[in-house]
Amino acid sequence: MGASAAYHLAQRGMKDIVLLEKETFFGQGATGRCAGGVRYQFSTEINIKLSLASLPMLEQFKEELGQDVSYHQCGYLLVATNEKDANNFKRNVELQNRLGVQTESLSGDEIRRRLPLMKFADALSGTFNQKDGTVDPNSVAMGYINAAHRLRVKAFTRVEVIGVGVSGDKVYEVQTSLGAIKTRMVLNAAGPWSSQIAKMAGVEIPVIPLRRQMFTTSPLKEVAKDFPFVIDFAKSLYFHREGEGLLIGMSNQNEQPGFDQSVDEDFEITNLEAAIERMPLVEKAQRVSHWAGLYEVTPDAHPIYGETNVNGFYVCTGFSGHGFMHGPISGKLMSEYILDGKFSSVDVSMLDLKRFKEGRLIQEYNVV
Repeated sequence: MGASAAYHLAQRGMKDIVLLEKETFFGQGATGRCAGGVRYQFSTEINIKLSLASLPMLEQFKEELGQDVSYHQCGYLLVATNEKDANNFKRNVELQNRLGVQTESLSGDEIRRRLPLMKFADALSGTFNQKDGTVDPNSVAMGYINAAHRLRVKAFTRVEVIGVGVSGDKVYEVQTSLGAIKTRMVLNAAGPWSSQIAKMAGVEIPVIPLRRQMFTTSPLKEVAKDFPFVIDFAKSLYFHREGEGLLIGMSNQNEQPGFDQSVDEDFEITNLEAAIERMPLVEKAQRVSHWAGLYEVTPDAHPIYGETNVNGFYVCTGFSGHGFMHGPISGKLMSEYILDGKFSSVDVSMLDLKRFKEGRLIQEYNVV
């Protein structure tokens, strides 16, 4: 979000932009630890519209910024194993089709034919969109950073924000581990840490960090090159090709909020057992790598865009696990709001901070 916003602001002609990253390298936070999935398959109109605006930007990334981001359109295949999910999937496909997204519905038998390596006797139905897929997160982050550099954005690593100076109701500086930066405008795009940054300015935002983890396997020659991004929806279990092997993850429904990014070895065993049950072939593989990262979760699983009660302090956060795919358009949207006072590319005005106090929540069903 920060890299995209910095680039789009500079592209519009803004000067004196500073991007701060506390890690040693860019892309080591939530972006670098995500599974890299991008999709059109959402359950709300606003999230679908964000994908309709953002994913084409990823398709055109190399042409626009000169950076290959390895956009592999393997398709997402979501599987419903209970009636509730099946009914919701049907409604979701109808909404997506109405908005111009060519998602198709699949029967249980069609799923079993498409996924011969998997055990889906309990599959009732599913949905598939060929244009969904995976993109390399680091390439996207560095593509924006490098393009922003060319536009004279100053981007720093190993600089931690330790305070935000507010006088009256206006921002006047950002205090960092290397000293203070005078400014009249701050964009808080700190993801899982955005609530902490907001508190420094006296702003409360309902974003909590939740750990999610995944692992990769050694090569599995039986897995076809066109194997889709498969989500066993009820179990929050997913598989997609990673190199010659698989990347496998599952959400821990009992995870407690916190900033721990170490791998929970006990839950990894639970994940592995569930994966083998669905795809017995996984038992033959070795684990190559594993890691954990953080979701930035809001009460309605939708992001927060725009202003706060402190003048000059803006937020772009709370994407609840699907921020990477909406990063391109989100940076552009924030550049529009900061420079023009309105969102033009997509109307996300309903995703403001005030909606939580005013009870205007919009629930997203398709969150894994």
